[in-house]
Amino acid sequence: MHLFRVRLILALILGVTFVSVASTYFDVLAHKHTMRQDLERRTALLGASLQPEVESAVAGNRVDVVAATVARLHPFDEALGLAVYDPQGRLVASAGPQNLFSLLPPATVKRAAHKGAPIGNFGHDDSRQWLEEAIPLHAGNELNGVMVVLQDAGFIRAEDMAVWKRSFWRIAAFVVLIVAVTLLMVSWFLTRPMTRFSERLRRLRSGRAHEGGDDNIAELSFLSPLAREVDTLAESLMAARAAARTEARLRDAGEHVWTAERLAVHVRERFGSSRIFVLSNREPYMHVRKGKEIVCEVPPSGLVTAVEPVLCACDGVWVAHGSGNEDRSVVDEFDRLCVPPGDPRYSLRRVWLTGEEESGYYDGFANEGLWPLCHIAHTRPIFRASDWSCYQRVNRKFANAVLSEMEGCANPVVFVQDYHFALAPRMIKDARPDARVAIFWHIPWPNPEAFGICPWQAELLDGLLGADLIGFHIPLHCSNFLATVDRTLEARTDREHMTVRRGGHASLVKPYPISVVFNGVQAHDENRAVEAAPLPPPDIRQMLLEEYGVRCEYLALGVDRLDYTKGIEERLLALEILLEEHRWFLEKLTMVQIAAPSRTRIPSYMDLRRRVEETAQRINRRFQTARWKPVVLIERQYNHDEVNRWYRAADLCLVTSLHDGMNLVAKEFLAARDDEDGVLLLSRFTGAAVELADALLVNPYDIAAVAEAIRRGLDMPRGERRTRMQRMRRQVMENNVYRWAASILGDLSDLRMEDWETTSVSRAGPSVVHAGGADRRKLA
Repeated sequence: MHLFRVRLILALILGVTFVSVASTYFDVLAHKHTMRQDLERRTALLGASLQPEVESAVAGNRVDVVAATVARLHPFDEALGLAVYDPQGRLVASAGPQNLFSLLPPATVKRAAHKGAPIGNFGHDDSRQWLEEAIPLHAGNELNGVMVVLQDAGFIRAEDMAVWKRSFWRIAAFVVLIVAVTLLMVSWFLTRPMTRFSERLRRLRSGRAHEGGDDNIAELSFLSPLAREVDTLAESLMAARAAARTEARLRDAGEHVWTAERLAVHVRERFGSSRIFVLSNREPYMHVRKGKEIVCEVPPSGLVTAVEPVLCACDGVWVAHGSGNEDRSVVDEFDRLCVPPGDPRYSLRRVWLTGEEESGYYDGFANEGLWPLCHIAHTRPIFRASDWSCYQRVNRKFANAVLSEMEGCANPVVFVQDYHFALAPRMIKDARPDARVAIFWHIPWPNPEAFGICPWQAELLDGLLGADLIGFHIPLHCSNFLATVDRTLEARTDREHMTVRRGGHASLVKPYPISVVFNGVQAHDENRAVEAAPLPPPDIRQMLLEEYGVRCEYLALGVDRLDYTKGIEERLLALEILLEEHRWFLEKLTMVQIAAPSRTRIPSYMDLRRRVEETAQRINRRFQTARWKPVVLIERQYNHDEVNRWYRAADLCLVTSLHDGMNLVAKEFLAARDDEDGVLLLSRFTGAAVELADALLVNPYDIAAVAEAIRRGLDMPRGERRTRMQRMRRQVMENNVYRWAASILGDLSDLRMEDWETTSVSRAGPSVVHAGGADRRKLA
């Protein structure tokens, strides 16, 4: 830093001096030019005034007039000397410094005589400077001689020297001032922030990242690109250190917990140079306009957390619907962009849908048809031929996008997500038999009788069976799928090995219970006190409830999309029964229901929102007091950090879905409770109930039983709460979302790929096959 200061000072001195000298030089030139012009003008005027008198004297041969004229002008410093020359350039008479007249070049006189007009010329010797003005003299129309007026020009040199002297002191002052200000600014805005930043890096290196503040990053804001990179570097260092500690801890304990880093290594080892392509409806990054800026947002999704490390490790491609209002403005000519922002590791390919396609494919067939069909929530599915046609077109559009991204890629791996793309696996597999294709169905799969309601069940099943691997959350959904295939299609199902063989192609069907990121390994770390400790639940609770003007002793929490499968209405009715039968909870218990608006264009969802609002308002009118109310209904989207604060504040988390494939809210609540306290009340009709036996399992349709379970959870002793929470957190930790992704991709890599030529057989279209006297639609 000392050498830097020396170099900076020298550079400043040289730079300021050079600029100042150059500026002064041009100023002196300009000033000199102005003074010369002024002197020439005054001399010309003087010569013009003397010309008649001298012309008359020369015509009368009175040369003494010249000396008298100079004598008359000297007291007024009007002229240094005066001389008269004949037309041939010989000196006739002069007055003034004689030695100076001898130095005058005759050329000036001759040019003035030849031209017949005044001519000026500056001259100098070692000690003097002058201006000579040669003016022709006439007698009538004839040239009679030349008058030369000499003016002293020495004052111009004196003025130049004065300017240079003044500039020297000004330059010196500028150098001192600029160097001082620069050094002060370097100290304030560079040296001090960099010193603090180096201290922060030392803390990071030594594992003391949370000691001291992060003000140094704010002080580097004037170098915003560097500041962002530094911030990213700091986060990466902390993440790497945390991952290394976790891995070391797990190895020491003999545990096998999956992390993002371990998942990335696992995928690279399994697939080598093969690229992975993910297809989903929801995109991992969305660009929206907020005011005058375009902001990149990450939609809340556990899928992004699980799949992104895989794509980063394999330079993969994520194909998804571009739903942000500024998504088009940030892609290239191929509708691609590199993500994540700031650290691009894989490509996001956006597919555009028209309003008609989005309405028919997403709102219509997917969410008014398949969603209620697969969830036993007693909402009638609606199937329209126009929606089905749109669903087919959109699946083809997305499949073509995946295939175009796969061009030139050997042995690609495709991971399709959810019920939006049931047809895509077959479309992709038919075009690229060498591709390994997996699809994960994130919602329940109903029994064959329920699924048989769909008029296009055969086509949907055939599309799914294009995949090499089909994943569901729990074994029951796998069994239902195999039973549905067995009843609907001409295919060979193997219940023992959970496979379906059709048209020479085999599909493996397995359960893969999805999970969440679990950072709670540090709960077993003796050094956990060093970490940033969260506020105790009472403090969090008071802080969160202040916004709604509520104080309570017990807090029950529900976090859901506003969906008829989530049992929100039944949950509120259970709270009402609890307050009726156990009145000591009045003014003590408040239920906060976070209900994120969802699919607001669909009539059944609009009706549900109205019913939930009316029920909450009725319960509040019945029981609330001036400072308390039993229900706080929050209808907006919450980010992960905001929801985590509510999880930590709650005494009880209610997950009372009428039917759910998994329901990650239950696992998110457990992952957030690193205090190992709290009670989970869980519907037995969720996939999570299969894994979380220590939750209070309830039938959400039995409202009185749900009310009693709430009372039991609130009255549960702390020891029992802690024991149950520890066991459930261990389950989530060992089966986190990274293990979910590793299991699916690992099984996909282990599958034996059959001969592509023998499997690429021609396939018949849909036909009606008579079985047992009944018309049953099958694909032959």
